[in-house]
Amino acid sequence: MPRSVNHVASRAKRKRILKLTRGYYGARKNVWTVAKNTWEKGLTYAYRDRRNKKRTFRALWIQRINAAARLENMSYSTLMGALHKAGIEINRKVLADLAVNNPEAFKAIVAKVK
Repeated sequence: MPRSVNHVASRAKRKRILKLTRGYYGARKNVWTVAKNTWEKGLTYAYRDRRNKKRTFRALWIQRINAAARLENMSYSTLMGALHKAGIEINRKVLADLAVNNPEAFKAIVAKVK
């Protein structure tokens, strides 16, 4: 008896991955093995960068807070230490947003901890 292979399922799997790689450059979009490898590597990058995004945003917030604090003749570390000592519970994300979009409120917070 001849060997039975499920061509329908394997072709559907290949079509699904080739559809996901549409728009890639060169052979990455239409050669099965290259497209599959590129797609799999893209998934690992996505997993890694979901974690890296948190780090980069925290670094951005710290830079913005530091820049705004230096306009008030304070460094970032002294500001954060003074906030902690004063018992003001405000996270870096909100503090950075205030520094950029509402400088008066940021100045009020700095004045309170000075």
